[in-house]
Amino acid sequence: MIVRIDIDKSADSFGYAVSYESEELYADDGLASIVECLVAAVEGLPPEALAAELSYDGIVSGTYPLAVIGMSIDQVAQHALNTTAMIDELMPER
Repeated sequence: MIVRIDIDKSADSFGYAVSYESEELYADDGLASIVECLVAAVEGLPPEALAAELSYDGIVSGTYPLAVIGMSIDQVAQHALNTTAMIDELMPER
């Protein structure tokens, strides 16, 4: 099972939603960082989840095995920020 984690920023906090095959499983908001969103999202996953597709501000940064997210959470979060920033540079009207 590969889930999708959508993270967005609103004002001064972050929120996330976890879905599988377009059906939302759970969500939360008011978190302080992308890392906090990833921790909360991964903690609630069912045992059959093996990987997660990560999207920040509507831009997919990649699909990661859960072990990679767990061992390199700061790098995964930074990659999501960098990917979205690069797309925003290319498409400022987005």
